[in-house]
Amino acid sequence: MTSTTPSNQPGGRMTGGRALAEMLLLHQVGSMFGMGGFQLLPFYEAVRALGLRHHLINDERCGAFAADAYARITNRPGVCDGTLGPGATNLVTALVESLNAGVPVVAITGDSHRLHSWKNMTQESRQLDILRPAVKEVIRIEMAERIPELTRRAFAVATSGRAGPVVLDVPEDICHAQLDVPADAFWVDPATLTFPARRARPAMADLERAAALLATAERPLILAGGGVHLSAAATALTQFAEQLTIPVAHTLSGKGAIACTHPLAVGLFGRYSRFANELMERADCLLVIGCKLGEIATKRYTLPAGGAKLIHLDIAPEEFGRTTRADVALWGDAEAGLLDLAAALGGLPGGKRPQRADYVREIAERRQAWLAEALPRYRSDDRPIHMARMIGELNRQLPEDGILVADGGFAAHWAGLFFDTKAPGRTFVADRGLASIGYGLPGALGAQLAAPTSPVVGLTGDGGLNMVIGEIETARRVGANFTLMVVNNAASGYVKALQHAMYGSGNYQSSDLVETNYADVARAFGCRGIRVEDPADLETAVATGLRERDRPTVIDVVVTRDPARMLPAADNRALQVKAGDRPA
Repeated sequence: MTSTTPSNQPGGRMTGGRALAEMLLLHQVGSMFGMGGFQLLPFYEAVRALGLRHHLINDERCGAFAADAYARITNRPGVCDGTLGPGATNLVTALVESLNAGVPVVAITGDSHRLHSWKNMTQESRQLDILRPAVKEVIRIEMAERIPELTRRAFAVATSGRAGPVVLDVPEDICHAQLDVPADAFWVDPATLTFPARRARPAMADLERAAALLATAERPLILAGGGVHLSAAATALTQFAEQLTIPVAHTLSGKGAIACTHPLAVGLFGRYSRFANELMERADCLLVIGCKLGEIATKRYTLPAGGAKLIHLDIAPEEFGRTTRADVALWGDAEAGLLDLAAALGGLPGGKRPQRADYVREIAERRQAWLAEALPRYRSDDRPIHMARMIGELNRQLPEDGILVADGGFAAHWAGLFFDTKAPGRTFVADRGLASIGYGLPGALGAQLAAPTSPVVGLTGDGGLNMVIGEIETARRVGANFTLMVVNNAASGYVKALQHAMYGSGNYQSSDLVETNYADVARAFGCRGIRVEDPADLETAVATGLRERDRPTVIDVVVTRDPARMLPAADNRALQVKAGDRPA
């Protein structure tokens, strides 16, 4: 008979599903997300018996999104599951997000009984062929006795090197099998409980070359990507920037690498920029950290435009030179590389740290100039509401430990440009690995469960919410009492704005949505619902949402319907886009 008593090394006779659950217990996993089926039933029963935290999700993609956000906030691998067939294939979009963003997720998939595979079993498909390009590795368990070993491998692969998702595929007969597992089979590698599991360090000769370039630079600039957060290197980066008086620009994924309110923070660079792009043009040395220098960061490969020397620190060597030539490539972990680079600079002759007083003064002046330009939008009384006014309210009310989860599309673009983090670290989460719409709600769910005492705000569009609206019920059921702000423009706004820019006013196709009151929808789900049409009501609405801790709150914000004013550029009403380009 299967034991139901939790222990660190259970041993004895048990199902394959129980062995899998015992390994997850040893790996100290937190909230898990999924939807069961017959193949994984013994695993679900073991999860119940062991008291693991598992949450039924209404769509497997949302479960993987929630696991992704959970991992980003905790720096621990996220865990999700899907049963045979559509359960497994529904994971694909979210797993590609995690793969491209370097986020470790262990996705458990049920599979067909091997005795009957490829005999037209219900829901059977070539799911592993479909999933394989979406993850770092597919691990299929062919012998129940290997469940502990292969579960360890799943966590090791997910958290090592450039982190990413792993599929652990469990055939029905493996999960349901009864087997005797020796107690000494149940052990974990403590390094793989968090990520990065192991920190690789750049070669000393490369560090010395990089240090020599930085030591002689007069206008250096750091470009921080999401790899800073994956390495938990925000504090190290802030200290490095302060010691050497180097300003820091960031990508959407890198926001929070240094607090946006820090005097050396210069904001977003690339497609959208406050003034960082101008600094890039005049820089004589660029230190790129944990950034792939992709399309958005390089403004479709037109940045950096100056003749600056470029130092690239990254855990993935295949990124060196992919889009931009590096004068010095530092292959290693972001935090370890920064600490070693600081040590190398400290060993150079010359003594004092650079002050760069004129450079710092210029940054302050540019910041004030941008703020003067942006203030009318932050304070706009426009009706429908200006999105900058909404983001400005979040700046005022979200505390230092507050977390903003931004959906793909407008939510990430506007928040990336206008939202300010108040401390170094991951308090801004945007799904930029694949930039899928629909991340905002499940991402906020995962973030709130990861940080139960922190106020969490999800920012999503009406189109994105429509994709995943059933997870409002999930949030209420599991007690994830975050605030969801809906950018309600009654359109697939990004597409409509692009159509306007390319084809002119009135030439819109398949980009309009029916006007929906999402506050009413929220109330139907048993949540608090607030609709805001007057910008003067934003302050009270946000305060109410942040104060509500007994149920989720949905704030439906009616924003501009004018496609000429939907993009977060300084003034895009006269914007024209030529074929082959796009403004975001």
